[in-house]
Amino acid sequence: MMVPLALSLIWLIAANVIAMFPSRDYHWRAAYVLIAVGVPLLGWVTWEAGPIIGMVVLAAGASVLRWPVVYFWRWLRRQLG
Repeated sequence: MMVPLALSLIWLIAANVIAMFPSRDYHWRAAYVLIAVGVPLLGWVTWEAGPIIGMVVLAAGASVLRWPVVYFWRWLRRQLG
């Protein structure tokens, strides 16, 4: 159970370090990579530690990647009417 939680902590630290560097595309390429790595990691954490810890890790990841979440929420609202 410790390996997925440790990797999610490393993911959170890497996301915060990436956010500190300047970027011409406002970090969107890094966000795509972080999402591609974070989704399977979130599944692994949820599988190993349970849904409550999975929701905590999801909230932590969403707080780091808040603009992709905001844009996804807006897109979803447009699609649903």
